[in-house]
Amino acid sequence: MTRALNKLSASEVKNAKAGKHSDGGGLWFATNEQAKGKWFLRVVVHGRRREMGLGAYPAVSLKEARLEAEKWRGVVRQGQDPIKLRDQYAREAARNMHLLKDIALDAFETRKAELKGDGTAGRWFSPLELHVLPKLGKVPVTDIDQRDIRDTLAPIWHEKASTAQKAMDRLGICLRHAAALGLDVDLQATLKAKALLGQQRHQPQNVPALHWHDVPAFYQSLNEGTVTELALRLLILTAVRSKPVRFLHLDQIEGDVWTVPAELMKGRKGTTSDFRVPLSTEAQAVIEQAKPFARDGLLFAGVRRGVISDATMSKYMDRRGMKERPHGFRSSFRDWIAEATKTPHEVAETCLGHVAGGKVERAYRRTDFLEQRRALMERWGNLLLQQKAKVVAF
Repeated sequence: MTRALNKLSASEVKNAKAGKHSDGGGLWFATNEQAKGKWFLRVVVHGRRREMGLGAYPAVSLKEARLEAEKWRGVVRQGQDPIKLRDQYAREAARNMHLLKDIALDAFETRKAELKGDGTAGRWFSPLELHVLPKLGKVPVTDIDQRDIRDTLAPIWHEKASTAQKAMDRLGICLRHAAALGLDVDLQATLKAKALLGQQRHQPQNVPALHWHDVPAFYQSLNEGTVTELALRLLILTAVRSKPVRFLHLDQIEGDVWTVPAELMKGRKGTTSDFRVPLSTEAQAVIEQAKPFARDGLLFAGVRRGVISDATMSKYMDRRGMKERPHGFRSSFRDWIAEATKTPHEVAETCLGHVAGGKVERAYRRTDFLEQRRALMERWGNLLLQQKAKVVAF
């Protein structure tokens, strides 16, 4: 530090040849054959030599490099490592900015306990992750206004109305979370953005479904014995959603009852209990056919790992030129119950895994109608095999 300072002139820096050039006091200018130059400072901290970059030339001039070098030499004189201190400053600055991506993650963490499976499926966070954070994630949350939100969600506001609404709702939660942290945010920003975006034109469409009269023919066409076809057959036979079928583990089956863990069920707000599914004779036969394909106890294992994907059965129906979707078989089953049986409403809804009745009513009704559903599912299985279905009366 006792060596002479300010050895270089602005002209010498501008015309410097490739190599390293000392300005004194540990400040160096390095350049290469492409005339690209950069500044760096050499210091000794706790007996160890350190080099820290001070920026590229000409963006950082000779004068600016000298001022920066003197600042960090002062840090060294105080016995501190300038590189570590600069990194600390950068981290603190990032924290103080309170970027939306950090606020969103924090908001998600605080709400995990309220979400199904602690939010492991990612459905709460995915609208933000896919449609908001790519554009606004690195923006300080205090800077976000209705115009930012409008410009971000405008591309999907009408085309993906449901997703856009979810993203807007999640963003509103993030802003309220930021306000609770003491940040100066505009809590009306999402409402103002909605006013700018206008009324959504999209009308929700029901999932296309086969008429129940046509389901037996389709069911019997699934005769190749592939994993996909067997999964579709069991889905149709049990009228459950695709996720419980895809994640069916052999340990969940005992006799003619399949117990679906609560975390795999949807639409059962107000209950955390597992769901029992009575297996018809045909359903049990399908399970036996699928067992040779099982891996690690999972009945419908994927080709390489895990289970078959959520799109596997839908793509199969696509390839057959069908507009209907696997989820639609639940509607086919429900229509059959309504039109061809005299099943009580509570039993019919329970077959679909729905929670029927109000909170008080459910508190007194402890049954899941297993025996009634067992008879009904056997009738449904017989229908799919083209055995004549009779009116079911309980």
